[in-house]
Amino acid sequence: MDPTPAMTDRQTLLASLLSRIALGEKAAFDTLYRETSAHLLGVILRIQKDRAQAEDVLQEVYVNVWRSAQSFNPALSQASTWLGSVARNRAIDSLRRRQSEPSTISRYQAGSDDEDTDMLQNLPSDAPGPLDLLEQASEARALTECMKSLSKAQQSSLALAYYQGLTHLEVAEQIGQPLGTVKSWVRRGLQSLKACLERASLALN
Repeated sequence: MDPTPAMTDRQTLLASLLSRIALGEKAAFDTLYRETSAHLLGVILRIQKDRAQAEDVLQEVYVNVWRSAQSFNPALSQASTWLGSVARNRAIDSLRRRQSEPSTISRYQAGSDDEDTDMLQNLPSDAPGPLDLLEQASEARALTECMKSLSKAQQSSLALAYYQGLTHLEVAEQIGQPLGTVKSWVRRGLQSLKACLERASLALN
């Protein structure tokens, strides 16, 4: 079934917002959050059932979006699909982290009213808040500029492999290139990206 005009308009809007975020526009970031946060929270909750954890994951998702918006390629996927992939990957990572946490100490304590109290409720969240997002803007800008220094082939390969979680073989199939070529693009792209980020870090210091 062909997409409706409303669906097409929404995808165009989201793609435009992502392109502006890639340039460091905080207003576009705020708009994207308002437009997509409810939907992405629903995506996360289907994987991470704990709502408090899901809300923490949602903030991680938007940190990732701020940092990697330049890797979105509308020729490869729709904006909502790309955002959904980021959310699902973060939710899965959250579950893996929870499974690896030690469980020898109970987080619950019996209260005077015979009801269990969650001892973690009053602890500050480690999730990044709005101020953290702004503080990370300089790092995100450096990453954006370094990504721009890569070839289009390297950018696409890295985006699919590291932001959408595809294997090298899946990336090769997605873009119709030999597996060896894709591995070379990813390896050289990472090497160039690392060198560029190291130079940017030295410049900031």
